[in-house]
Amino acid sequence: MNDLKLIVLDNIEDLGGKVDECLQKNMGSKETFLVPITRDRFSNGEGKIKINASVRDKDIYILSDVGNYNITYSMHGYTHHYSPDEHFQDIKRVISALSGYAAKITLVMPLLYESRQHKRKGRESLDCAIALKELETLGVDHIVTFDAHDPNVSNAIPTLPFENFFVAHDILNQIVKKENISNLLVISPDMGAMERARYYAEILNSDVGVFYKRRDLSKVIDGKNPIVEHVYLGTSVRGKDIIVVDDMIATGSSMIEVATYLKEHGARKVYLVSTFALLTEGPSVFIEAYQKGLFAKLYSTNLSYVSEVIKEEEWYEEVDCSKRLSCIIEKLHNKESLKTIYNDVEEVLKNVERKK
Repeated sequence: MNDLKLIVLDNIEDLGGKVDECLQKNMGSKETFLVPITRDRFSNGEGKIKINASVRDKDIYILSDVGNYNITYSMHGYTHHYSPDEHFQDIKRVISALSGYAAKITLVMPLLYESRQHKRKGRESLDCAIALKELETLGVDHIVTFDAHDPNVSNAIPTLPFENFFVAHDILNQIVKKENISNLLVISPDMGAMERARYYAEILNSDVGVFYKRRDLSKVIDGKNPIVEHVYLGTSVRGKDIIVVDDMIATGSSMIEVATYLKEHGARKVYLVSTFALLTEGPSVFIEAYQKGLFAKLYSTNLSYVSEVIKEEEWYEEVDCSKRLSCIIEKLHNKESLKTIYNDVEEVLKNVERKK
């Protein structure tokens, strides 16, 4: 009997179900790897989690999407939406319920909790590092995430395996299949995403540019200094098809400002690419920008929740990462090297050459 088991929280059920199907197919199993759990809430908002099957000496993989804002519960008679803090608390509840029973606990958290609060400036909290230390203390043996805002935060847990995977190959494969890539330019919307943009450019054999965000350091709005202007550094964008790539899109205003600049300076088509399309202010800014012709498509993954309203928009392209995630879990379970997953660029290069 296989000792691999998946505990999928309800905030990631769709992706978790696809991963389970992939694992069954790849490992020749006719039975699900999913472990049933019950997540309850008391009327005052306190919660608990119960594991409803044996997990003794099992290799457990917990899947959770801390960015899913569509999960609700009733608290004092009001409908309350889960926040990332509450999702993270439920992760800790699952771990505590497993404590002393599981042989190994691996947490798969595609959107790393508090990843944007990864460093401290003055007297402020260092939430991501604190969360990782909590997980280590609770008994997590391995952490798997995707496109961490700053992978160096893993220094907070130097003795705990921390795997940070990228989905560039999955996204590029889909772009190459669907779009014209004969006259491309890859652009980073800020200095922080430059390394990611350069990687895309190297695979596509294209030039790369970058925007510098000039901020008003005298003001703080919504927890950050507001952007005064975007200054472009790079070759001419006139007549080019542009890929603008970043790890996450929050409100989307910055991406749209970049797209506006590119179109005003003669760019042909603009494709927006992001691992996590949070779209925290809703899709309206993108709907309006698309109607104005500022961008052609937004490519993002199913690693974190995106509402059905957005998925139904003709400008949104979802990249399914269930196959990649199932391969990661299978290799970890079988104690195999992850090198082929980190370096599986050959398929993309073949597709690029074939398309050209």
